[in-house]
Amino acid sequence: MGQLIKLDGHIGWRLSLGLAAVPATMVTLGGLILPDSPNSLIDRGQRQEAKRILQKIRGTDNVDEEFQDLVDASEASKSVNNPWKNITERKNRPQLIMAILIPSFQQLTGINVIMFYAPVLFKTLGFGSEASLMSAVITGGVNVVATIVSIVTVDKAGRRALFLEGGIQMLICQVQKQKIHKTVLASNIW
Repeated sequence: MGQLIKLDGHIGWRLSLGLAAVPATMVTLGGLILPDSPNSLIDRGQRQEAKRILQKIRGTDNVDEEFQDLVDASEASKSVNNPWKNITERKNRPQLIMAILIPSFQQLTGINVIMFYAPVLFKTLGFGSEASLMSAVITGGVNVVATIVSIVTVDKAGRRALFLEGGIQMLICQVQKQKIHKTVLASNIW
């Protein structure tokens, strides 16, 4: 990535942007190759095809019990008359509130701005062009590694434990940030 910046004729950013097309192409091709899920096929009334796909996924013809569970779940979901009204009922309010607040707080932490403007941010902090780009790559890499760790540990530790642990880390970072900010203001560095 750092070498792309040094290319003549401003082609570096074009190549860097073009490399982003690689994962997009892989996802698109994967979408064309992968079959519909058995749940989707059952919901659309294609039960025989759903059973065939389920047998292919499981690698065995003995899927009758699981297939019946899928059919029962599909019929149960169709019996819900007004899902939007159900979600606002008192018993579902805690889940609804958390489903709204968690992504809202995630946005308010500013991480999307940091991820999107990382090269500009790091350059503003005094990093050179190449160092600022590498810092952005490292930030993205840390994000990927943290996501993989979460995926691997969520079933062992549970979502609640990971959520609380992440919240504590964020709180510590915010407190530290405030202390640094007060120190900088007090010393008139800026």
